[in-house]
Amino acid sequence: MIIGASVKRKEDPRLLAGRGCYVDDVRLPGLVQAALVRSAHAHAEIGSINVARARAMPGVIFIATAADLDVAQPIPVRLGPRPGQRPFLQFPLARRQVRYVGEPVTVVVATDRYVAEDAADVVEVEYHRLPPVANTDQALAPHAALLHEGGTTNLADRLVMGTGEPDAALARAGIRIRRRFGVQRHSGVPLETRGIIASYDAGSGRLSVWGPTKVPHFNRRVLSDLLGIPADRIRFIEPDVGGGFGVRGEFYPEDFLIPWVAIRLRRPVKWIEDRREHMVAANHSREQIHDVELGATTDGRIVALVDRICVDMGAYVRTHGVTVPELTGALLPGPYRIPHYRAEIACVLTTKTPTGTYRAPGRYEGTFVRESMMDLLARAVGVDPVEIRRRNFIPPQEMPFRVGTAALGVETVYDTGAYASSLDAALAAVDYPRMRASQASARAQGRHIGIGLACVVEKAGLGPWEIARVEVDKAGRITVYSGLASLGQGLETTLAQVCAEELHLSVEEITVIHGDTARVPVGVGTFASRGAVVGGSAVLLASRAVKDKLLDRATRTLEAAREDLVMERRRIFVRGVPSRGVTFAELAAASVATEPGISATQIFRVSEMTYPYGTHVAVVEVDSGTGHVTILGYAIAYDVGKAINPMIVDGQLVGGLAQGIGGALLEEMIYDSEGQMLATTFMDYLLPTAAEMPHTVSIRILEETPTPLNPLGIKGAGEGGTAGAGAAIANAVSDALGPLGVEVVSLPLSPDRILELIRSAQTHGHARG
Repeated sequence: MIIGASVKRKEDPRLLAGRGCYVDDVRLPGLVQAALVRSAHAHAEIGSINVARARAMPGVIFIATAADLDVAQPIPVRLGPRPGQRPFLQFPLARRQVRYVGEPVTVVVATDRYVAEDAADVVEVEYHRLPPVANTDQALAPHAALLHEGGTTNLADRLVMGTGEPDAALARAGIRIRRRFGVQRHSGVPLETRGIIASYDAGSGRLSVWGPTKVPHFNRRVLSDLLGIPADRIRFIEPDVGGGFGVRGEFYPEDFLIPWVAIRLRRPVKWIEDRREHMVAANHSREQIHDVELGATTDGRIVALVDRICVDMGAYVRTHGVTVPELTGALLPGPYRIPHYRAEIACVLTTKTPTGTYRAPGRYEGTFVRESMMDLLARAVGVDPVEIRRRNFIPPQEMPFRVGTAALGVETVYDTGAYASSLDAALAAVDYPRMRASQASARAQGRHIGIGLACVVEKAGLGPWEIARVEVDKAGRITVYSGLASLGQGLETTLAQVCAEELHLSVEEITVIHGDTARVPVGVGTFASRGAVVGGSAVLLASRAVKDKLLDRATRTLEAAREDLVMERRRIFVRGVPSRGVTFAELAAASVATEPGISATQIFRVSEMTYPYGTHVAVVEVDSGTGHVTILGYAIAYDVGKAINPMIVDGQLVGGLAQGIGGALLEEMIYDSEGQMLATTFMDYLLPTAAEMPHTVSIRILEETPTPLNPLGIKGAGEGGTAGAGAAIANAVSDALGPLGVEVVSLPLSPDRILELIRSAQTHGHARG
């Protein structure tokens, strides 16, 4: 069996040997480099822009401002566009106003990056400062400064979703718990920053674009519309990618500017983002405030949940639209039966960097809120946090389960799930009874040990379709073409395993092609944990079609019944008579009169998402003298339906956990009252290292509830390791410091914040923060 085997990744040998090709590795004759003049102000009118000094510098080739761009349309929304969002979309260069620090104002092109940056430094932009809108309270206050011309509010959108009659149910509830929770602004910080290279052939009118993008076909359509040239004259080529995580691959201003300049100059142009640019210009995410109320019976069964959510969108609505807030509301109920539910979501514009998705978008935030409330409910009832979850799980026999919400144009209907089983597996991994006993002993010694739980329901496999083509050429070589893109998740290995299973081959015998619009003309791309679910299913269908063609032709060639044929090692022979056979190459060569080899193209269509799920358990120790949190142990049990490659799934979960730990303990994009970001280097924006990872991470990959929604039965695994980390660690810290009167209601749990909570509890007897 190839599917289900922990096959080593096909991608790794060349990457580990340094033979990868990233966007900055692309070298073209006559290449010039670009730098951007970015706003130093959070909110200002643009007066004059004087480029005379910069233009006169040796090596400077070209300078453009918004007045030079022949583009009338802003960058569109990719996921869930809504008509009311249009006034808040971003143009490639600022026009009349800047609305966040880092907004592009001018593009400068020179013989090399050093000259371009020096020239950018002497471009003189006259700014007339306007009041910053530093947070959502300011943005929604009466007489607030309006960020967009012609607008009457800084509210970009308002979403309401839910089911039942939550207000009436709350009024009848025996237990009512209210809290305000906050999740800080942070973002994916890939090892490789963004970059793009564009080259224009004036003779053919063709534009080639290299850049790490998860949705090359969408980006090509947007670029075609903005430039006004046919999409079939634009080729997107995906190099290797040094991390995606949601932050990379959307259509940013630079993705228009660099191709536009290349066409104007008739020569290749490169732009590579530096780290400070990444911190102030690439999508941020996560910043939300939740005012939530939960109602339950006196024995702890939830009857209602109402959450009023305020989301800081930054200065513009970017290509993700309101996807993150929508997903927060849609999946906030999690694995629990909540008969009466409402989420009211305000999507608010401020003078900060615009936002987008980051691994487990919306679910990281919602899981923190929901799972914190579950622990508070357990405390109110007087039972263990494990028991309160068991009492409220949706049981397997109620699947498929309609939650009563929707996101991304899809109703939230859990396909399959055995939530108590994943909880049991995670508890067994840490030996929960023993851990509670050890905690009691440690507390007697004055140590602050805490155990935190988080039960997660994720989404995966967003449609509407994906394409795959499988070919056997006349030499017998097998190639898989996919509309997906690789972001480092082992795509080539996974798709090769699916094809190899059907054609009875080894993974090494299959070549996977992706991320090149000249070789794969259509596709949807890689996001929303859809690669293996939708793209893998398309490969399965195409592989089966090729297998059928091979067997049909072999039956005629060998004059044998199909059921008597055996396929093995690129050869088909008659069962029991190995010498009587024919190779794939011979079958493909015999077909050249009608087609160049044997091939099949299949589109897998899907109208529903799958919902993987699991449980996180964190064991921490908090130093009450320094505020430092040490993660002593961590366990994740996660049901993916079926694991194509368990080793890759394990890596996805552990890698996702590392990012979740960063969000729980370290990472925060802090702004001052003037809208200036205070964390633009790794001295200020702290990332988790190996030292912050727990020494023991137990991963239990479950395959108990395969989905009926695709032929592989798989659910996706890219985001489950992140989604529950903030909640589990926060609950563990609350558990550790509970005897001191500390209650965690906001992230990150940095040492200074924990010390302030302890000091406040010592002064007032209780502290929330």
